[in-house]
Amino acid sequence: MLHIQNHEDIINARIFLINYIWGSDALPYNIMPNEIKQNIFDERFSDLTNLKQIDKITIFMDYGLNSEPYFFIPSSSNNKLVIYHQGHGGDFVLGKNTIQYFLDNNYSVLAFSMPLIPPNNQPTVNLENFGNLILNSHDDLRFLESEDFSPLKFFVEPITISLNYMDKQYNFESYDMIGISGGGWTTVLYSALDTRISKSYPVAGSAPMYLRINNEKNFGDYEQTVPKLYSNVGYLDLYTMASYGDNRGQLQIFNKYDPCCFSGFGFKTYESEIKNLILKLKKGNFDIFLDEINKKHDISDRSLDVILNDMKY
Repeated sequence: MLHIQNHEDIINARIFLINYIWGSDALPYNIMPNEIKQNIFDERFSDLTNLKQIDKITIFMDYGLNSEPYFFIPSSSNNKLVIYHQGHGGDFVLGKNTIQYFLDNNYSVLAFSMPLIPPNNQPTVNLENFGNLILNSHDDLRFLESEDFSPLKFFVEPITISLNYMDKQYNFESYDMIGISGGGWTTVLYSALDTRISKSYPVAGSAPMYLRINNEKNFGDYEQTVPKLYSNVGYLDLYTMASYGDNRGQLQIFNKYDPCCFSGFGFKTYESEIKNLILKLKKGNFDIFLDEINKKHDISDRSLDVILNDMKY
């Protein structure tokens, strides 16, 4: 199930992914956000500390979908950026504790919600042989899939475009990425795609397909089970791609008693395989941290401390 064995395999797998999603051999580095609103007020975040301002980024995509990430700029900055990605549970306001934690440690934070989840919209599309369809769940996106279009673009393109803007307007020393649940899945896929991501931290967000089969709880939405994608570049390949490279690495975090997803010890079936491969390739790092205390489907304070410590080295 692990197709990657060397550097060339990683390059080819990345080209396949980018081509599958965008129909080209390279990320769309030239696309910029449609709108930037600087220093907005959002009462939900009014009590955050070490916060200079919030900028709202607006990105328009195919079929009328949009994405509206927030850019949290600290008053005192270490000139490093953390990308935080919320999961299926709702708006990135649910990750307010994580956002505050990294502001406290002088990081800038770029926060995303998943497609179709507020503040992102749920447009109505008119489909041939279907009629009007309100896109209100990720499983609806399968109806947009064709030979020429992959709805997976909706999950990753906002990150690419936002980082293009960061590249142009700022001079951050590093981009690291954290995601919870579906945002953890996004973190796995995106950090495999874009080598601008240095360290990645998917939390309770991903497992290989062999650990999902016959497990309704862990099976996942449309985007996590696309046969054409995962039969060519599987989850074990994605973990390797995200971990490989100079100053790159992936630390996966699981909650042993997670009431939602990926609890227990399933990761032990692949942990040593990925570690050994990265050691063989001599670039990057792969590791797993099991939070044996947290009984919620979230990022615990203990896990945040583990992430921050890993970012520093």
